[in-house]
This record gives sequence, C-alpha cells and structure tokens, in this order.
Amino acid sequence: MRAARVGERAIPFLKSYTLFNVAQIEGLPDRVQTPAAPPPNLFERIGHAETFFTAWGSAIRHGGNQAYYSGASDHVQMPPFEAFRDAESYYATLAHEHIHWTKHADRLDRDFGRKRFSDECYAREELVAELGSAFLYADLNLTPEPREDHASYIASWLKVLKNDSRFIINAAAHAQKAADFLHRLQPDAASPEADGTSLAA
Repeated sequence: MRAARVGERAIPFLKSYTLFNVAQIEGLPDRVQTPAAPPPNLFERIGHAETFFTAWGSAIRHGGNQAYYSGASDHVQMPPFEAFRDAESYYATLAHEHIHWTKHADRLDRDFGRKRFSDECYAREELVAELGSAFLYADLNLTPEPREDHASYIASWLKVLKNDSRFIINAAAHAQKAADFLHRLQPDAASPEADGTSLAA
C-alpha cells in the first residue's frame, strides 16, 4: 500500500504486482537462474557413524520415546531414527547409551553404587556417559546440538563435583576407557593404547 500526498492529506491506494516463478522466465542472467542449493537431508543416515555403531554387536531396539540402556536385558533402547532433530542427534544419543552399555559386568564392570534416578551415583554414571559420548562423536566428526535433558543433569553433576571436586578427572578417565573399549570393538581398528594416542585429544 502506498500513499500519495495532496497538501497535508494522505490518500492511501493499493497497487498490485504480477509475480512469476524464476523457472517460468526465459533469458534471465545465470546468477538469477541458478537454483538455490537444496537443504541438507537431516534424516539421512551417516555412513561412517552407522558402520561404527553396528560393529559392536550390541542389541539395539527401536520404539517408544525414550533412550536408555537396560542392564537387566543388556540392550540399548532408542526412539525411531526419524524422531530425532537430525541424524547427528540420533548418533550422539546412541553413543551416550553405548557408554552406559560398557558398564556391564562382562565389559568394563563399572559400578558407582545405587542407580536411583537423580541420586549421586546415578549422576556420576551420567557424567561418564556424557563425556564418553562427547569423545566418540568428536572422533566421528559429529556435531550434535545439546540435548534437552542436559539442563536437568547439570544440577546433579554440580552436586557431585561439589562433594568431590576431583570426580571430573575420575569421570573423564572412565569415559576415555569406555570410548577406547568401543573403538577396540571395531573389526579393523588398532587399540588406541597401542600407538599411545588418546581418542579424546
């Protein structure tokens, strides 16, 4: 809507325009005709991550709206792939739950005591899983966005660290050990300790 002024009086009037799709017009310069790049497919599986996570032979079940590791049945439960914000968020969550998977007695036998939700022992294991998953997806060159549950974990992590300021070092050591363990399960991967390198570096 434009206004033409007559003296001090504004008179509004409407003006219409005819629009055409750029694909319907011939003879335009190349810079106008070049189509925009298609948006990335957020739900396309990432080949190297898929290979990495399936090499372990762990039991992964899909369904529901929660991700967790069940020690009783020794399986990782995941929501459907399409339920995640993007592919990287799916693999980040899968990494987190597989760090938990390493705590099984037949693997690294990691036990901080009682595991009631929100208690200090639970918070310790969650901190290890979060650090370990960060190590893994850094190794895989993934960059997921922070998860919604991170904020709820922070308070419990701070409580643990307030009571034991050195636990962050202990948690990082457990996380690195778990990440190294998962790397060693890759069929063609050398042990991280073999060449003296750290996967978290």
